[in-house]
Amino acid sequence: MRKLVTKVVGMMVVVAAPVAAFAEEAAQAASGGSLLAPALAIAAGFGIAIAALGGGLGQGRAAAAALEGIARNPDAAAKIQTPMIIALALIESLVIYALVIAFLLLGKIG
Repeated sequence: MRKLVTKVVGMMVVVAAPVAAFAEEAAQAASGGSLLAPALAIAAGFGIAIAALGGGLGQGRAAAAALEGIARNPDAAAKIQTPMIIALALIESLVIYALVIAFLLLGKIG
């Protein structure tokens, strides 16, 4: 019985949440406020966080794979190191692109 009550209350919250959000948006629009600026600020923050997380994970995996290859065959260190550095630079450039896009979004706020 308790599970049923929990599910019903959960469904009611899911159904009622958009109604409250739309009511708040209408109230802000009527008062002359805009939700665009806070939404852009949040989007910029999440964009940078996701880009940094993905870049860090990608660089960690690339470095680990390169070091593992060098550990198995030390003679191939020179042939592995150059492509690894290029790959790390390309991964980092994607994070920098996300930073530029976040700055562009923040520039639209002001």
